[in-house]
Amino acid sequence: MIELHNGDAYKLIKNIPDNSVDLIVTDPPYLIESTDTGSKSRLAKSIQNMNNQLAAGVLTAGITDDILEDFVRVLKKINIYIWCNHKQIPQYLNFFVGKYGCKFDILIWNKSNATPLFNNKYLTDKEYCLYFRRGGYCNPMSYEAAKTVFYQPINAKDKKLYKHPTIKPLNIIETLVENSSTTGQTILDPFMGSGTTGVACKIHSRNFIGIELDKHFYEISQQRINEAAENIFDKYYQPELFECV
Repeated sequence: MIELHNGDAYKLIKNIPDNSVDLIVTDPPYLIESTDTGSKSRLAKSIQNMNNQLAAGVLTAGITDDILEDFVRVLKKINIYIWCNHKQIPQYLNFFVGKYGCKFDILIWNKSNATPLFNNKYLTDKEYCLYFRRGGYCNPMSYEAAKTVFYQPINAKDKKLYKHPTIKPLNIIETLVENSSTTGQTILDPFMGSGTTGVACKIHSRNFIGIELDKHFYEISQQRINEAAENIFDKYYQPELFECV
């Protein structure tokens, strides 16, 4: 089952029944206080274009505890991967650990080719994915799958293809889906973006509920997930050959 919705996650999540979701894998808006690079270099201008896209897409305001409460409500057991920047870590720790007593891990995507803008600051060479669970399923099947740091370059090809400024690598999302759910379970992504979580769910035979506010990216998600389904069909369906006598 693939169920996609175009609209406001804060409103549409209210339609999802209590205790009906096995896992949430999501990449909500980051909390970015300023999108101005403050530089006129050629490289800074390219970064500024991406920052402008983030601001235009309402991807810099973070999220409130209101929707986090709905995450807890719809989950059978607290079992959630949530991408964030460093400014959001206190909010999520206070909510899931302080309020709900969850266990947690911090996963990191370490970008091996991070953009070299480091005047008066450290490199932006990592992204955080916080994993919270209270009785949730977590069962990596290999040593590689159990690692908490993903060393790989920026996925420029995906960004160019799907035009989403914060798209995450499919292989990382696949690992999260496989580690913390089983075949036939239901995964929710209320900030679906270009549909990466939905593609991972389709590949690995999970049910998926996706919500995306931006109509353009909602349509891209539809297309990507449909193409994933077609690729699976082409890979595994081998029609029998009959010899006419």
